[in-house]
Amino acid sequence: MTDLQPEASAQAADEAALLRKVRWKCRRGMRELDRIMERYLSDRWPQASATERDQFLSLLDVEDDKLFQWFMGYEPCTDERYSDIVHLVGGLPPESAN
Repeated sequence: MTDLQPEASAQAADEAALLRKVRWKCRRGMRELDRIMERYLSDRWPQASATERDQFLSLLDVEDDKLFQWFMGYEPCTDERYSDIVHLVGGLPPESAN
């Protein structure tokens, strides 16, 4: 019988380190984008599939002005690589005012 506790602990540490790196990369310097990205990390990232996470990570390589246009609804995302994740992230409910 093997002890899985150290392996689970290592996986949790790896996940926490990844989340810190992603959170840092989500810092865009635009309050609106920062809030949208943070909302995704808080609400969806923990249960997101590997595919969804990969899509989100690729979205972080898009220029800020393009992300702003998509998320604010000024321009539709017509790029098939990003359209699903843009719709998902942009469709998350806003933060509560509390």
